[in-house]
Amino acid sequence: MTATEQPDDDVTAMLRDSLRGFLDEHWRPRGAMASSSPDEISAIWRKLVGQGVAALGAQGDEGGLAEILVVMAELGRAGCPAPMWSAALANLAISGSQSDVVTDLLARLHSGKAIVAFSFGALDPDRGTGSIEVAINAATGVLRCVEAAGSATHLLVALDRAHLALIELGRPGVECVATRAMGAWGLYEIRLNAAPLTRIAGGGVDLDELRIKGKAMLTARAYGAARRAFELAVDYARERHQFGQPIGKFQAIQHKLANCLIALEGVRLILDHTARLHDGGDADWRYFADCASAFSGSALRQVALETQHTFGAIGYAEEHEAPIHFKRVHLDTIALGVASDAKRRLAARLLDAGGAGLPQYDLGTAGNAYREQVRRWLAENWSGQRKDAFDQKPFTKREFDAGFARDIGETGWIGLGWPERFGGQARSPLEQIAFMETMEQAEAPRIGAAIQANALMMFGTPEQQQQYLPAILRGEAMHGMGYSEPQAGSDLAALRTSAVRDGDHWLINGQKIWTTTWWGKYMFLAARTDKDAKPPHAGISMFIVPMDAPGITIRPSATMYDGTFANIFYDNVRIPAENLVGEVNDGWKVLTGALAFERGLVGGGIVLKVAHAFEQLRAHVMAGEGDQSLAGEPIVRDRMATLASEIEIGRLLMMHCAELAAGGVTPPEYGAISKVFSGELMERFGEAALDILGMRAALSEQMPGAIDNGRFEQNLRHSLMWVISIGTNEIQRSLIAQRALGLPR
Repeated sequence: MTATEQPDDDVTAMLRDSLRGFLDEHWRPRGAMASSSPDEISAIWRKLVGQGVAALGAQGDEGGLAEILVVMAELGRAGCPAPMWSAALANLAISGSQSDVVTDLLARLHSGKAIVAFSFGALDPDRGTGSIEVAINAATGVLRCVEAAGSATHLLVALDRAHLALIELGRPGVECVATRAMGAWGLYEIRLNAAPLTRIAGGGVDLDELRIKGKAMLTARAYGAARRAFELAVDYARERHQFGQPIGKFQAIQHKLANCLIALEGVRLILDHTARLHDGGDADWRYFADCASAFSGSALRQVALETQHTFGAIGYAEEHEAPIHFKRVHLDTIALGVASDAKRRLAARLLDAGGAGLPQYDLGTAGNAYREQVRRWLAENWSGQRKDAFDQKPFTKREFDAGFARDIGETGWIGLGWPERFGGQARSPLEQIAFMETMEQAEAPRIGAAIQANALMMFGTPEQQQQYLPAILRGEAMHGMGYSEPQAGSDLAALRTSAVRDGDHWLINGQKIWTTTWWGKYMFLAARTDKDAKPPHAGISMFIVPMDAPGITIRPSATMYDGTFANIFYDNVRIPAENLVGEVNDGWKVLTGALAFERGLVGGGIVLKVAHAFEQLRAHVMAGEGDQSLAGEPIVRDRMATLASEIEIGRLLMMHCAELAAGGVTPPEYGAISKVFSGELMERFGEAALDILGMRAALSEQMPGAIDNGRFEQNLRHSLMWVISIGTNEIQRSLIAQRALGLPR
């Protein structure tokens, strides 16, 4: 089990580990060519019944949707076609019924004496799967793509949203024909000709709702299959040599597999979140289940394709394990209406009858209360004429507001997560998310110098901490970051700006570029103090440079997103020796340590920007009536549903980073996963907004007719910065591949 696979609680962890060991012993040794004959399926199912999984979902059983999804994922991982999906659906659908027929069927199902095949019949969004007609107590029709019918004793088929038909498969009028799909056996066509049936009420269960749960189960199984294939591909990339080195050392392979891990983590988190909400009685589980389906369909199929690409020709040999998982991923993600059915429901929630916004996350008692506190403060201090006047400024003047920063400084919130010994409030990562979210929704300007403050708290001397931290906390001093150079962007170890000791001072010479906070009071600057160091990053030190020091020349430039950055030249700039942060030649630790501390929430900050912009876009889509409204256009509805599902993946990655940070520091590779996904989501959102709203959305700020003063087109231009800054996404993918997957450097 990898670090990113850790479950949320001990119960699911024990279940996952137990099932994995069981299937490794009883199913996997059969190999890639294992038979999926009815006898084999019956045999493994009887063994699984002994593990207690057959009753999951039944009333009175301790297991909920979370446990069902764990079992489905492990079956997918093992390539085992045991009929768990049908058993779980039967339990969920009819265990509330009091009829003797149901009581007998469930008793036999849970003991292994009966095996149930399940079909949604006419309720299946895919009309190609067939349906039946019922006359009196007999069924006629064709049901296609029914799992495990060859080994089943009974068929449960939905008749309408509240009723099912129970059919004994060995009775006259029933024919089961094996069907090959995606090149694999395991599905059946059931032909009914006046087959006797028993009508069963659904025990108060809405069968449309049950279908959503069924789709979540299939997604979990597809996830397990995709994850197993991915793990095999990672192992292969470490071992397979081409051109004299492991193929896992090639950047193309590393980035391909990093993309797969990002997608898999997104699917894992949203399935876990869906199950947690469902089992906790939160109605939003339906929305997240639909988001899981909408995102996972294409994401998991892409993982299946990319892992096959990594294997090359060896991966499409039938004796290899990979083809089993490729087939399973595709069969499970296209079942029950592909992703389209889920997207239709998402669009209806978001856009119809006034629409419902993105759900608000539970940030815990303290986080929820703090979110409301910040909202009240902003309503009093960042509204009315003050905010209107700020909003009228061009974007280049809206990056920072000194008065607002000082006002926030009075609250102490700039030091929200700082330890109390530095004057901070030591609030939790969830409270920090509450602050970021509320500030973004209020469109408040940026504050603080988080990375620099972290560096000072981690590596600064007591004198430095006393001198610089209080001013940051009060909102009175902004610090820029002087890292990048003409020959050292992402490759900071190649920087050339030098710092030479001269008595009680350091002399700094060189050039920094792309510096955004060039107007700040101080610059947190990286300089080379040992030109001969091996490796090169071992000769770097960190300094605090007052920006009013003689010898500094600033040449601001306009950015493509209407902001500014500057080329800054340092010509014999003399600073006191005590302005060194950390030890001489130990600046790489200072630089990377401060970034790692902060990077875990960077992706969260980005996705919160996208979530706020999405709500603005949603309002425009719903505006107007009849032909003037975009909300009725199928392409727009599909695009909005897709964006919503991706936003939830980004927000769940953010929440997981917060959970990791609560236990220490978010691992750099996980912060990178969040940052890569959210940054590129911001780009996709910007492109989608222009597609949906058209030319008026391309009009820039202060232009006549511009939508929201050019908000959407400016967001798109600004999105590029988030993909490039704080380490380009290409560098982040390499970090993910090397740190999370163990691929060679």
